[in-house]
Amino acid sequence: MKFLAIVATLLASTQIALCSDYQIIHAGRLLAVPGEKVLIDQSIIIQDGIIVDVQPGFLEASSKLPDDDPDEIINLRNYFVLPGLIDGHTHITMELGPTTKLDAVVQSDAAVALRSTVYAKRTLEAGFTTVRNLGADPDVIIPLRDAIQRGDVIGPRIFAAAGGVSATGGHGDVHGYREEVLALFKPEGVCDGADDCRRAIRALVKRGADQIKIAATGGVLSETDAGTGQQLIDEELSAIVETAHGLGRRTAAHAHGVRGVNAALRAGVLAIEHGTYANAESFRLFKKNNAFLVPTILAGVTVAEMASSENSFMPPAIRAKALSVGPRMLGMVQRANQAGVKIAFGTDSGVSKHGQNAREFELLVEAGLTPMEAIVTATVNGAENLGKADQLGTIESGKLADIIAAGGDPLADITALQDIDFVMKGGVIFKRYDLLGLSDQN
Repeated sequence: MKFLAIVATLLASTQIALCSDYQIIHAGRLLAVPGEKVLIDQSIIIQDGIIVDVQPGFLEASSKLPDDDPDEIINLRNYFVLPGLIDGHTHITMELGPTTKLDAVVQSDAAVALRSTVYAKRTLEAGFTTVRNLGADPDVIIPLRDAIQRGDVIGPRIFAAAGGVSATGGHGDVHGYREEVLALFKPEGVCDGADDCRRAIRALVKRGADQIKIAATGGVLSETDAGTGQQLIDEELSAIVETAHGLGRRTAAHAHGVRGVNAALRAGVLAIEHGTYANAESFRLFKKNNAFLVPTILAGVTVAEMASSENSFMPPAIRAKALSVGPRMLGMVQRANQAGVKIAFGTDSGVSKHGQNAREFELLVEAGLTPMEAIVTATVNGAENLGKADQLGTIESGKLADIIAAGGDPLADITALQDIDFVMKGGVIFKRYDLLGLSDQN
C-alpha cells in the first residue's frame, strides 16, 4: 500500500543506532532473571543481537569471543539494568479521547498508520521492547508490525491479533453508528455459532494474526447497554480455542463478568484479560489450567477517571459501565494474587496514553505485589504469556538482547520504571543517556 512507503521514507532515518556485531554492556546492578537476586558489576556479552553470556566484572573483551575486540562497550555502571519490558495488552493504533468515534469513520488507514508510529516510538522509549496488540484493523496493525520488524519504523516488537473474534452485537463488533455504517465496518472476526466462529479464527490467521483475542463478555467501551456478562456461548468458546490452538495461535479472552471468565477458562484459553468479576472458582480454574491473568488495572483507573469528569465525553452506556467496572479491578487483583494466580503485565494502553505503560507497576504494587513480583509480571511471566520464554523475559545466553536501564532502583521504588534512560531491542540501541545530553558517569 502507498502509505507504507510514506511511513518508511519519513521514519527510516530516525533510528538511533544500528546493531553492532559484538557489544559488551557494563551493568552496575543487573537483574538478569527477575525473581532472582540482583548481580553487581556484570558484563553482558552480545553478538548479532543475541546475548552470548553474562560474566562478573567489567570486561573489555570476552573469552567467549576471543578473536575480536568489541565494536562497542556500553557503560551502564551506575544504572539498574533489567530485561526489556513486555506489555501483554495494548492498542497501539489508537488513543481514547473525545474524537475516537468520529476518527474511526473520517481517518484513512494512512493517517491511522502514521499516528501509530508515534505511539509505537513512545512505547519503546518507555522501556517496553515487546507488546501484544489485542485488537486493531488488520490493514494497519499487520503492516506496522512488519515495518517495525524490518527496521523501517521505530517501535516495540509486536505480537498482533488481527482484530479479534466476537459475537454479533457483542464487544468487538461495531456500535453507535447508523445502520449503513455498521454494515460497512463490520469486523471480519464477528461470528455466530461454533462453525462460524471456526471460520472467523481461520480468517484472522489468514490475515496474519500471531495470537487470537476472544471477546468472551461485554466490554466497557462498547457503545451498548448490553452489560459486561458472557456473550460468546460455551460451544462457541470451545470451537474458537480448539481451532486457534490447532493453528498454533495462543488465545487471550477479554472477560469481565464471572460467567464469561469461567467459561473461557473451561474452554482452555491461556490468558484472561481484565477478569474484573473473577471469583474463587475462577482462581481455581486459573491455577488448574496454568492460565495467566492480565488485569489491566491502569485501564480501569483511566476509564473511571474519564467517566467521573464533569465534562466526560463518554455516552451514558459507556459511562455507567466505566464507573462500575473500573474501581473493582484493584481489589480483584489483590484477591487473585493472594490465591496464587499467575499474573502477566498488561495495560490496555490506547485506553490510557501510550508511553505511560509503567504506571501499571505502581498499581500492581498497590494491589499487594512486591516490586520484584511486579517486575516478574512484565518479564518472565510476560514472555511465558506470549509463548516466547525461549527468546524473551531474561538476560541470559541465547535470548534476544532486549535490555533496559533506569537510574533509580525499582526494587526500592517501583516508580523508577517510569523513567527509563537506556533501551536496547535486539541489540539495537534506541535510547541512551549520552544521547540525552547526560554524562558518561564513569
